[in-house]
Amino acid sequence: MAQTAQFPADAVRPALAVDIVALTVRSRRLSVLLVRRLLEPFRGRLALPGGFALPGESPRQAAIRELAEEAGVAPPGHLEQLRTYGPEDRDPRGPVVSVAHLLLAPAWGDLASGGDAAAAAWVDVAAARGLAFDHDRILADGLERARAKLEYSALALAFIPAEFTIAQLRAVYEAVWGAALDARNFSRKILGSGIIQPAGLAGPGRPGRPARLFRVAPGLDPASAALNPPIIRPA
Repeated sequence: MAQTAQFPADAVRPALAVDIVALTVRSRRLSVLLVRRLLEPFRGRLALPGGFALPGESPRQAAIRELAEEAGVAPPGHLEQLRTYGPEDRDPRGPVVSVAHLLLAPAWGDLASGGDAAAAAWVDVAAARGLAFDHDRILADGLERARAKLEYSALALAFIPAEFTIAQLRAVYEAVWGAALDARNFSRKILGSGIIQPAGLAGPGRPGRPARLFRVAPGLDPASAALNPPIIRPA
């Protein structure tokens, strides 16, 4: 009779958790979703939304559930795995492996805290410091991933509504990179990239010439579509 394979007796079996770096652009500033912890450890401290995965749950499913429980939102936009952290020296309760995710979205519904979160709010990334656990490091890695991918992919389109102006798209780059871009040069590169197409003119509003609207090119996946040539962020 064949024996059932067993884990070695000394194999490490850490808990599995997820953490989410959720980014959006609000009032032309890059913001991150943070929650205030309701329970120990780090009660009262700001942290990235997240928590422990449930039995049978994939990390992606756990990330979506935790966003709904702690912030009351269903994640729109683009969600991808960032990297894995742990298991040692990140949680005072013991070894924990966290599968962090990066979420980029153009708009969100109203936040409603719940679960292990006493409150949920958007915070300017420049002010998001001193977070619980190792979340400062996870946030820094998420910011660098987003900033780097904007150079060579169309991922900036995940931050904006279905129809947008070139100025709105440029504002996304400026918010994520924290630097002003030359408007004419940016427009030339984006219009020549093939990632967007005309969508008509903006409705009446301000006096003067109506702004030209654009939308994502048909069949294009912003996360995987390459910018050729890339748009290099300012030094």
